[in-house]
Amino acid sequence: MTASAEPQRRTPRRTWRGLVVPATIAFAILVGLGTWQLQRKTWKEGLIAALTAQLAAPPIPLPAASTWPHLDVRRLQYHRVTFTAQFDNAKEALVYAVPSAFRPDVSGPGYWIFTPAHLADGSTVLVNRGFVPEGWQDPKSRQQGEIAGPMTIVGALRWPDARHWFTPNDEPAQNLWFTGDPAAIAAAKGLGPVAPFYVEEESPAPPGGLPHPGKLMVTLPDNHLQYALTWYGLAVVLVAMFVSWALANRRENAGGPENAPPQRGVSPSL
Repeated sequence: MTASAEPQRRTPRRTWRGLVVPATIAFAILVGLGTWQLQRKTWKEGLIAALTAQLAAPPIPLPAASTWPHLDVRRLQYHRVTFTAQFDNAKEALVYAVPSAFRPDVSGPGYWIFTPAHLADGSTVLVNRGFVPEGWQDPKSRQQGEIAGPMTIVGALRWPDARHWFTPNDEPAQNLWFTGDPAAIAAAKGLGPVAPFYVEEESPAPPGGLPHPGKLMVTLPDNHLQYALTWYGLAVVLVAMFVSWALANRRENAGGPENAPPQRGVSPSL
């Protein structure tokens, strides 16, 4: 039997019905991602509003040491406080500075200067006195800023950020930390018990300008509407492509097998 006499074997055509389920799943995922971004937008706007209000409010007295173990972190985070204390400049710690959404006035490589501040009741709070650029981490290079004697400090309460997989290990022997962790710094410096939070100093500015303190500002990015529109746009594109392909597939199938092009290597029957 010649090739022309053999029945032609055709590969089954994929119809649009076979792709309805995966296309529906993909559509649901894209719409879900867009909706999630809108929810994130609402959350971010609420967070920005709350932080802006907290950082604009007048400073309150620093919570008493007896209340430290029971403080409501979510309520007091970023709250402005004022207190009088004396810096222990000999035990300052360097915390590697990463870009901060709350300090847009700081740029370039450098360090935060965390210094113990002793209060009149004998308790100790770590204070982030501000930023020093690379090359100024040695206290001898900025002796004007090494203030002695009691002083009134205004700043914002901060609890340490959680470490993650990419956080380098601290190097206490080099006086270098990669998170503002009061407990870890206190243990390495032999300070004894300290507050579980630290204070981001905003004033006063020291003589010579270093370390450079500053008032925290809310500059958190809010691109969630743009992301939502992107996901919704991809969902619309998916629907349009699927409908277009389904219509073309139906027209092709409606033409019948006689309209299909002959397979290569097989002569059409006479």
